[in-house]
This record gives sequence, C-alpha cells and structure tokens, in this order.
Amino acid sequence: MGRSDAGARARVPASRAGRRPAAAATAGTEPSARTPPARATDASAGPPRAAARPEGPRPAARAGAPVPVALSHEVHGDGPALVLLHGVGLDRRMWDRCLPALAARHRVTLVDLRGHGTSPAAAPGVSLAELAADVGALLSGPTHVVGFSLGALVAQRLGLDRPELTASLTLVSSVADRSARERAAVARRQTLAAEDFGASARAAVDRWFSPAWRAEEPGLARDVLDTLLANDRASYLACYRVFGTADTELWQSLPRICAPTVAVTGERDPGSTPAMSHRLAERIPGGRAVIVPGARHLLPLECPQELADVILTHTGTHGSRSGTPTGTHGSHTGTPTGTHGSHTGTPTGTHGSHTGTHPGNPTGTPTGQESPRS
Repeated sequence: MGRSDAGARARVPASRAGRRPAAAATAGTEPSARTPPARATDASAGPPRAAARPEGPRPAARAGAPVPVALSHEVHGDGPALVLLHGVGLDRRMWDRCLPALAARHRVTLVDLRGHGTSPAAAPGVSLAELAADVGALLSGPTHVVGFSLGALVAQRLGLDRPELTASLTLVSSVADRSARERAAVARRQTLAAEDFGASARAAVDRWFSPAWRAEEPGLARDVLDTLLANDRASYLACYRVFGTADTELWQSLPRICAPTVAVTGERDPGSTPAMSHRLAERIPGGRAVIVPGARHLLPLECPQELADVILTHTGTHGSRSGTPTGTHGSHTGTPTGTHGSHTGTPTGTHGSHTGTHPGNPTGTPTGQESPRS
C-alpha cells in the first residue's frame, strides 16, 4: 500500500488485485446501501462463490441479557465460520482488502456494528455488552471472531459473555489497560468530536496515515475521511464513549477468556500500542502477541496480506483450503495466502491499491514479531 519511512512496498499487479467475492443471499441479511453489487470473482484471487444458506437457529434470550438489534451484514465464502468486526466510525467495507484470502478458507460474515453503516442507530448510553449481544445474535455456532479496535473490544466481551460462540479471538489494533494519560487523550478526542466533528475526523486520518502513505494513496485517505464524516453524530459519540472506557471494564475479566487469542498491532500505532498487545497476551490465558513492523493503526488497509496471514495461521486454516479450526497456537510464519488490493469502482472509505510487502521485507513474507505468553 503506502510507502513508509523504512522503504517501499511492492505493488500488487492490477490483474491480481483483491476483489470482493459474491455475497451469500442469507436470510436476514441486509447489505449496506453503499456496498456495490457482487461481481464475478477473479479466478486468480481464489475465493469461492458463496452458496446461499439459511440462518441457523438462535438460542433463546437469557434472563437479563441485552436485547440485540438486527445488524446489517453479508456473507462470503465457505468453510469454518469467521466474523469480522470493524472500528468506531468505520464500517464493514474496511475489511475488503483482507476478504479474498479469508473467504478462500472461511465462511466470512461482515457486519456493520450498531450505530455504523446501515445498521440501526446507537442510542446514548449503549453498552459494550449490547454491541456484543448484537453480534452474538448473528452467530449460530462456534465462530472465529476477528475484531479491529472497537471491534476488538466487542470481541473480548463476546468471548466473556458467549464463550460457546467463540472458537478463537483475533484482536487487531486493540487498546488494553490504558494509563491515566492515555485515557485523558481519548477523552480529549471525544470532546473534540462533540464540538467539531470535522476536525476530529481529520485528526484521526492524520494519525492513521503516514505522510508517505497518504501521498501514495491520497484517494484512500479521502475515502476514509468521507466514511468518518458520513457517521450519524449521536451514534458515533455513543460508540466512541464505549471505545474510550471499555478496556477498563474488561481488564479484570480477561483471565476468564477461554478462546485461543492472538493480539496483533502495528509497531507505530500510537493508540493501540505494541505494549497493549503484549499486555493482552499476558492477561488472556495462552494469549499471543504479533507486532507488524512499520505499520500504524489501520492494519486491514495498510498491510492486509500480513494481517490475513496472522488470522489464517491462528484459525488453523493457513495453507489449507479445507482446513478446520484447530484452536492451537503457533508461530507467525509462512507465505501470505491469497491476493489483496483494490476493489475497484467502489465508492467506499476502505479501498485502494494494496502494495504487498512491509518495509524491510521486500520478499513479501510475513514479518510479525510474535511474543507468547510467559
């Protein structure tokens, strides 16, 4: 994708650009109005066309449990179930660059969280438990749960509240146990969002995109900004409050998570820091941390190939078309699976040309630095 101070990434040829596989016509699915019609998949990209299948039975609501809302979502591919959860202010389209590789191995469900995309609005006071219950209502059995930023917090809550639904957790760019200084910085950003939403959105894009990446993919930076600015303000503020406080809510309970867990973040992410991923790996039994060299916050956009490889290694399906979930841990190794890149012709905040390798890694082989729990 974009260049960094440490060097340039090789471009993926246009003919190999990642393309969004056809979505399954799933009962209860309400594709985003901004999501383009499904197109034929490039045979070289590999992801199979998803077959239509009905939703599985939903468990009865537990007494006192949050009442879920129906989320806008779509389904791609076939194989072990996997769900992708986006960050605050974004939507399910942020996963488009990872989708071809993941849908080649998994039945992937992409959702718009409450208050985002075309899902119902989020009311003031919405809780992390409610956001997790919304996702749980979509799942009919054990599912590999991949969450980015706010989505990673939702994934952790789901792992605590519905362990029977979480085959594994991949926590991407997740915050954890913020310091007083870090909590104050998030509170200032929330105040800015309430007072000047445009300035807040522009500041977020400035944090997420390095100058070199922004110069190489200015259209992508503009699209991400447009996605942020399109948010319902009240819903955004309600969900940002959850994002700003939920790590404290979760911290004491994390040792109860029983799903195999990997926490992955960028080496240069100033908000979801490598130290936070290491803390998550230490706090969650059997957890692992993977740090992607040279990357910032938007791993699904900045280095989708490396991130997809981490996910597939963790779910036990890396390099195996018919792989089944193993729930085991292992080192982050191997050659990236699938191809990634521009989902062309799409008016989205999350598309553009992916440029294969990370700085200092001209071969394209994943370079994540893994730290097992001691």
